[in-house]
Amino acid sequence: MWNILLKISKNLVLAIPSMMVLGFIFGLYSKTAILKNLIVPFTFLMVYPMMVTLKIKKVLEGGDTKAQILTQAINFLIIPFIAFGIGKIFFSDKPYMALGLLLAALVPTSGMTISWTGFAKGNIEAAVKMTVIGLTLGSLATPFYVQFLMGAHVEVEIINVMKQIAFIVFLPMTTGYITQQLLIKKFGQKGFQERWAPRFPSLSTLGVLGIVFIAIALKARSIANSPQLLLYIFLPLLLLYAINFLLSTFIGKALLPRGDAIALVYGTVMRNLSIALAIAINAFGIAGSDAALVIAIAYIIQVQSAAWYVRFTDKVF
Repeated sequence: MWNILLKISKNLVLAIPSMMVLGFIFGLYSKTAILKNLIVPFTFLMVYPMMVTLKIKKVLEGGDTKAQILTQAINFLIIPFIAFGIGKIFFSDKPYMALGLLLAALVPTSGMTISWTGFAKGNIEAAVKMTVIGLTLGSLATPFYVQFLMGAHVEVEIINVMKQIAFIVFLPMTTGYITQQLLIKKFGQKGFQERWAPRFPSLSTLGVLGIVFIAIALKARSIANSPQLLLYIFLPLLLLYAINFLLSTFIGKALLPRGDAIALVYGTVMRNLSIALAIAINAFGIAGSDAALVIAIAYIIQVQSAAWYVRFTDKVF
């Protein structure tokens, strides 16, 4: 079973579109009301496993302060406002889709930040710190960014959003850390790293696929009535990722050594779409399915672009 899950995790480029197709078919021919009861368990399944392998203690180590400051400056002072601007242009009449674009830009870094940094032979330790810091700051800042930038266009109950983030991020983070410590105590650090740590991300993949299925199923009839909607969503996402890659690459090359620069690119371009998707579908009700659709499509672009960037890393740096 673990081998099957690992294969799925390594082939998200195929798995996510396949699940989108299945969700679309289900949404067309079946009642989707039952799916709402599955949102909470799939949300927890999506986020909790990532937290078990999170190396929180790495944040306390120094040596790459400049890279960390630049990364979070890009993540919170530049990219959210670029996403907001693109959303205003492309989704002027669809505020919840603009919200989806903003949410995708507000929660930076995921486990894939560390993985892709490793594939590209960058500074993995810096990537770990970027992941923990970016995830924490993004979770705390998201309600305020959404209220400030989108409050006039979508119904934002900031207390409710904060409660959802506490449930989606900090509860799994706490339980994940407790699980990590219990496993280390029982199997030792080496046993945990070699036997258990590689398994948890694949469990998270099941949660991602489940939430993607639900998000597409809820919007299936709208997509069927307006098939051009997918292209309509794809273009602004592609523009956002292209700007992000170019900006981060330029800043990294100009100001940082190679390893830190690669970590900065993946620490800013890779968004925690799992948490963004969970926020969209949990905190904004049925209207949030528009936002969730945007984030679901972002998975395809993010995975593909990250893989291609690895191929060109040696030429870029």
